[in-house]
Amino acid sequence: MAEYTVITDADALRAAAAHLAAGTGPVAVDVERASGFRYSQRAYLVQVFRRGAGVILIDPPAVGTDFSSLQQAIGDVEWVFHAASQDLPSLRELGLEPPTIFDTELASRLLGRERVGLGAVVEETLGITLAKAHSASDWSTRPLPQAWLEYAALDVEYLIDVRDILVQQLADAGKTEFAEQEFSAVLTREPKPPREDPWRRLSGLHTVRGRRGLAIARALWLAREELAVTQDVSPGRLVPDRALVAAILADPKTKQQLAAVKEFTGRASRSELDRWWAAFEAGRADLDLPPERVRNTDTIPPVRAWADRAPEADARLKAAKPAIDEVAQSLHMPVENLLTPELLRRVAWAPPAVIGADGIGRALAELGARPWQIEQTAQVIAEAFVESGQPSPEASESAS
Repeated sequence: MAEYTVITDADALRAAAAHLAAGTGPVAVDVERASGFRYSQRAYLVQVFRRGAGVILIDPPAVGTDFSSLQQAIGDVEWVFHAASQDLPSLRELGLEPPTIFDTELASRLLGRERVGLGAVVEETLGITLAKAHSASDWSTRPLPQAWLEYAALDVEYLIDVRDILVQQLADAGKTEFAEQEFSAVLTREPKPPREDPWRRLSGLHTVRGRRGLAIARALWLAREELAVTQDVSPGRLVPDRALVAAILADPKTKQQLAAVKEFTGRASRSELDRWWAAFEAGRADLDLPPERVRNTDTIPPVRAWADRAPEADARLKAAKPAIDEVAQSLHMPVENLLTPELLRRVAWAPPAVIGADGIGRALAELGARPWQIEQTAQVIAEAFVESGQPSPEASESAS
């Protein structure tokens, strides 16, 4: 097994950057985080590979905040990722921004591969089997074991070879332009805005009845978030969701009763008992009670309710869905990569006033569909809507 060293200071990073700058071709980049262990999504290891330079492993917390030498060294070449959308936010926190990308996972999806994990793609393209034993490890561990470093190095060592094969396969399938548009969309996609009430994602919250119970749930969630941020620990490792909900359902009247709830578990459930009891009291005293249900004006009803609530939209969707499935099959790719089900639902729910390829195309573009997706689907959707016999609401109003 090769011995890997990790760059832990700015001087070593500058030397490694110069080495990478002298390499050739695109660079493979990967990030290891401590998801499920730490609160943050920061990078705890950055791996870079370039032909002529080899594998470079970097410890961001040890190096600090200045990654300008690395950005300057590789900031004008293509960066190759496997599932780029997962790594880009962590890299941007370090000031690392690719000019263009190639995503081997996304390319594999467009090519219709059934298995698109890195190990499966490397094995199918290169015939090399990767050991994936440490994918769920706590990468904030220091020092990092050599076995983990070898795993991390393999994540980038073969990625350029895979990229070269996929480039040719995309060209042979006539999907080069599809891929380029998808890669550009990943690179320029705006981050999702934060949820208005993130505490409502508490697992098991549906079992909590009444606005007062929800106020207590909100107070407990906020108290746990505050502690998680302070300690940089994943909230669920302090007190799991199910434990918070169990405590609410137990309805303790005193701090001692809260401590006696057996289901109230977690490494901070007793050591931070004062914090949790204070949250209980705050929730019980809160005058700003949250509503039991939140109406999101940007959402559309569940499809299962369309037949009763909006039969015209239901007919449009039922006509268009199999037509889009057929296009996806002809292109040998998953339907969700051709056009996400959410986009099809939205255009079926609120189609343009005049049903036609141009109108459907404009509607899809406003929803974020790429030009290649519109080219492949707009006409098909328009024809399906017409065949369904259900005009758009605007057209119906005009006719009346």
